[in-house]
Amino acid sequence: MPVMFTDLPDLAAERLGGAVLAANDDFFAPKEALLHAAAPVWREGEYTDRGKWMDGWETRRRRTPGHDWAIIQLGAPGIVRGVVIDTAFFTGNFPESASIEGCGDGAAGPDAAWFPLLTRSTLAGNTRNEFAIAAGDERVTHLRLNIFPDGGVARLRVHGEVLPDPKIFTGGREIDLAALVHGGVVTECSDMHYGNRQNLILPGRSTHMGDGWETKRRRGPGHDWTIVRLARAGSIRRVELDTDHYKGNAPGSCTIEMCDAGNERFDAATAKWTPLLPDTPLSADARHAWDVPITPRITHVRLN
Repeated sequence: MPVMFTDLPDLAAERLGGAVLAANDDFFAPKEALLHAAAPVWREGEYTDRGKWMDGWETRRRRTPGHDWAIIQLGAPGIVRGVVIDTAFFTGNFPESASIEGCGDGAAGPDAAWFPLLTRSTLAGNTRNEFAIAAGDERVTHLRLNIFPDGGVARLRVHGEVLPDPKIFTGGREIDLAALVHGGVVTECSDMHYGNRQNLILPGRSTHMGDGWETKRRRGPGHDWTIVRLARAGSIRRVELDTDHYKGNAPGSCTIEMCDAGNERFDAATAKWTPLLPDTPLSADARHAWDVPITPRITHVRLN
């Protein structure tokens, strides 16, 4: 089954270091809100000294030719596969259309070589406007969101595949091969009722119980599982698993398996899994680490 682009990581997420560097105008609502992790909210009857409080980026009414724009630095450079331009709660003040350009030179100054990612496309108000991107496999470090002619956008999400600087993999150094910022991705899982599977490989410690991967309560036989495609094929020498904040709902134990899919298309059902970590008890609200015998080359791990 093909992966929906919205299942891929948000390359512009603040958690990864994404930032709105500049905008030509943000008179009514600040440009920084474009990347806020929380879903947009509506505050009935709340006004600032400039007008209605809105949860997003909103420019003033344009009285001259042209259009408004904002420049975004991706937290995790990579290949953009789709964008969501969310106009939640903007009903009479959303842009008529938008376009997005990218650049990949690591800088978005006056001499940046911008190339099109999303051609000018019509937007609907109070809607998650989703657009798949088919602009090739160019590595993008910055985006320019253009809105025509003016108006408000609540959130921008930029989904894609992380492509870190390849130098981080050189020299035989030890590196977290599962980390999202290094190019790891959680490809599938049995269930994610309470928490998205990609939370497993976000940078840093979790911030609260909703900042991890949590399944619904299992009432039948079996167990829950998730599969991580490593950033690069490599050998594993240590595994860390953190149940931080999970106190009455941490797993009782886990196993971890590994496989080398080579250059073939990965299929979890036919993959040849071998043990990496045997059935091991887990503690609630605790950080676990295990040294393991250095493995042969592997490309995927399955956490049960």
